[in-house]
This record gives sequence, structure tokens and C-alpha cells, in this order.
Amino acid sequence: MENIKWGELPFGYFKTDYNVRCYYKNGKWGEIEVSDSEYINMHMAATCLHYGQECFEGMKVFRGKDGKIRVFRWEENAKRMQRSCEGIMMAQPPLELFKEMMIKVIKLNEKYIPPPGMGASLYLRPLTIGSGPQVGVKPADEYLFLIFAGPVGPYFKEGFHPVDVQIVRDYDRCAPQGTGHIKVGGNYAASLNPAARAKQEGFSTVLFVDAKENKYIDEAGPANFFGIKGKTYITPNSKTILPSITNMSLRQLATDMGMNVELRQVLVEELANFEEVGACGTAAVISPIKRIVDRDSGKEYTYCCEGKAGPVSTRLYNTLKGIQEGEIEDKHGWNMIVE
Repeated sequence: MENIKWGELPFGYFKTDYNVRCYYKNGKWGEIEVSDSEYINMHMAATCLHYGQECFEGMKVFRGKDGKIRVFRWEENAKRMQRSCEGIMMAQPPLELFKEMMIKVIKLNEKYIPPPGMGASLYLRPLTIGSGPQVGVKPADEYLFLIFAGPVGPYFKEGFHPVDVQIVRDYDRCAPQGTGHIKVGGNYAASLNPAARAKQEGFSTVLFVDAKENKYIDEAGPANFFGIKGKTYITPNSKTILPSITNMSLRQLATDMGMNVELRQVLVEELANFEEVGACGTAAVISPIKRIVDRDSGKEYTYCCEGKAGPVSTRLYNTLKGIQEGEIEDKHGWNMIVE
């Protein structure tokens, strides 16, 4: 095994030893297979290639200072994948199959779990695709459920440091009655153009507004948005927003801290009233935001006046990371220990 510089890892693909796979054929899931190949042998008419039958998840595995290996809230990822599969008419991997494959891929690649204190983790990517051929527009008869793993660093190169974000109105991430609430690849394909343009213009990511009225905050690039106003944690609620497991956890932690939590529609104009804002998700946990610029109007909203994340975001981030890494009591039972 190469000498990995754990503290310098990007958030990207890293080849490890094994992935695990299971095929759905003839109306049932087959046996779990272990593979050392990075490639999938696929029919050229597979529905994932033509009609977007594809969904995925993102999860993190941590090695604590106590040496224990922890997986954070895996059941929520498994259930969300089932909802995604249901949304685009794919066979749903059962929770027990998801769990067995997840544990197997962790154990097979255990040497790639970063040591504690490096700001890194082992990232798991569960993936379900339509592998069966169709030329007409209809669901496949066969599916592949796969999990691969690789060590990663922070999603944004800044890590837990404030970033600049751009509001975009000339692109929509998804349709009002579409697939925004599930984790399918098409949602991310729709975000590539505005995200690439924003980076060229000096921003880390984009802030989408709702496609119907163009006045409510939607997603922050590939993550959920939240704002802090006094003792209230506020985050958008919409059928077009993917329910983030990180956001769900932060809302619980905010409640534990004695804060009020509001899950509701959030007008763009409310950005002027927030003391702290951020993007949250599995990959980044929390990315504090220091500046938001409306690309159309040029209006700017600024935060983090001291150049660092605000006190509430910092406390939430440290608490969640502490739970994930086994340094803070897991009183909600979110972690599973992999023996």
C-alpha cells in the first residue's frame, strides 16, 4: 500500500482494493459479489445510460481515537436510496442487503480508513443502476446495486473556512414536480453548467432559487442551505430539496442546544437578516458562507466579519464531527460500530 498523505487528501476518487455488488434479476436480488475491478460490464441499451435510471448515496466511515470504526446513520442513507429507487421505478435494495454489503466493503478496505485527527474519512458510494436493456421508455427488468469506497478529504478545498457563493436564476436545478427530493444523477447533471460558471467567476458553489417563482432559496449547490437568526436555526422546506441527513442531524443538535428550529420556505430577501449562513451535507458537513452575491442584481450579503465561521455554526460542526468520530457522546444512537 502506498504511503498516503492523509491530511492532504482531496475529495475525489481514490482506488482501493475491493467493491461489492449485487444484481437484481428475475424479480429477486442475487448473491453478494466481491470485485477488484473498477469497471462494470454493461449492456449498451441499459436504462441507466438512456433513461436516467440511476441513484446514489454518500456516506462516511470514521476511525476514532479509541480505534473503533464508526458509520454515521447508515439506515437513513439506505432508506433514502429506497425512496430514490421508488421515485424512478427501480428495484429497491433491502435494508439488510444494504447493511451487509456496507459492512463487507468497509472490512475489505479497512486499511484505507484514515487515522483520527486528519480531517479525512473513508467515503462510501452506494449506487443503484438500471442494468437491463430497454429501447422503449420503460423501466429495466434488471438492476445492479454496488458500493465502492475511498478515503477523502474536505469537499471544498477551504475545509471549515468561509466560502463565497453565487445566486443563480438562469438555471434551475430541478422541476417543481420533478426529482429534486431524491438523489438521482439527473439533478446533479443540471447543476454542472452553473457550478462551473460560478467557479470561473470566483465562487465555490451556487445557491439555487425555486424554479416556479424564483424567490425562495432552494439548494446550495450539492448541499442544503441553513441560516442562523438569533436562537433559531432556519432551513428551507420544499419538495424540490433533497432531505439531507446532515441537515436532519444539525436540526436535532440545534434543538439539543436550546435553539428553535424552523423548516419552511425561505425568501431570498431573508438573507439580509441572518447572522450566519452555511451549506451542509455529507461531503462537506458544514461549509460556512462569508459572502453571497446575486448574479442578476449584483446585490451582496456578507457574513463572517472576522473571517471565520460564526459561533453557532462552529459549535454545530464541532459537535457533529465529535459524535461521528466518537469523541462526544452519541446520545441519539446515530453511529454503528463496525466490529
